[in-house]
Amino acid sequence: MAVNIYDTANQLEQELRGTKEFKELQAAYQAMHANESAFSLFKDFQEIQMQLSQKQMNGEELGDDEVQKAHELADKVGNVDEIKALMTKERGLNQLMNDLNQIITKPVQELYQD
Repeated sequence: MAVNIYDTANQLEQELRGTKEFKELQAAYQAMHANESAFSLFKDFQEIQMQLSQKQMNGEELGDDEVQKAHELADKVGNVDEIKALMTKERGLNQLMNDLNQIITKPVQELYQD
């Protein structure tokens, strides 16, 4: 019987949605989204991060003003309880994802061990 790895991946996706870490992240996102000023600030922060990341991927220099604006916005974001809670829950889910990635890539790691 052939294993369909995509079926396994789809099952894992469904199970991930049921984890404590995902549900806590989802609740934190909903709480942050309910606070209009926090959500607006969060969206601005995401936009700046995306713009800076895109420039770096394109090999463009980041201007001092762009970096300064990003730092100022990061400071503001770090002072909003709803966003701080969201980031804490993101770290929890990220740890779970890292653990899963280690398990999934174990055959490749073992292959190159010698």
